[in-house]
Amino acid sequence: MSAEFGGRTGRQGRLSQWLRGRRPKETTGDGGREDLLLAAAAAGLPLAPAAYPAAGYRCSCDRVGCPTPARHPVSFAWQTQSTTDRAQIERWARNQPQANFITATGMVHDVLDVPLEAGRVALARLLAAGVEVGPVAESDDGRMLFFTLTRGTPEDEDEWWPCELDCHPETMDEHPGLRWHCRGSYVLVPPARLPGDDDRRVRWLRGPEHALPDPLSLLEDLTDACARHTGEEPDHAAGSAWPLRR
Repeated sequence: MSAEFGGRTGRQGRLSQWLRGRRPKETTGDGGREDLLLAAAAAGLPLAPAAYPAAGYRCSCDRVGCPTPARHPVSFAWQTQSTTDRAQIERWARNQPQANFITATGMVHDVLDVPLEAGRVALARLLAAGVEVGPVAESDDGRMLFFTLTRGTPEDEDEWWPCELDCHPETMDEHPGLRWHCRGSYVLVPPARLPGDDDRRVRWLRGPEHALPDPLSLLEDLTDACARHTGEEPDHAAGSAWPLRR
């Protein structure tokens, strides 16, 4: 990491005020793209360059038959490369004008990744109940991303939720419900382009000017909505397997 992330409480309030005054419009031009990336970094989301769509459903990387076209980092060192440094992000954005960007989870923030329809139901319910919901992104590949504070590293490493097992894009078919991206995982950060013949994107519904909430404040509504979406009965006991300790 090439930036410090301490002192979230006081810093978050100042960042929220700054971002509300500068919130960029989500445009497709280079200026709007760079502003959105810098706003995400200013809110503490560490970024790194990612692949982008080539012709049709192809990926910009050199891998034949890439399983996650335009959805993966460019570098294998993405976890150490990820940064909030403004100058570095500006260089990346200007030198790689077509690149998507990922944000590495489990450092400052986690992401609760749910089916789009379930996410819309849960978001409406949470907002109606007055729950503080943080940044939320919507992806045209049918997912909604809820950005939250990270649960941190537990004292006992054996209690850590293994993102490697179920939170990478290629595992979507095996885990169609809620997926918790924490340490060792990543998600595309808006604005991002997805493969396909149409203009498919990842965009903010609620931008990074919103403070990151504790994931547990969203979890029950999200799991209920996901269970109904997949036709299962909600099982709150299943949450005990997730990273509930700081």
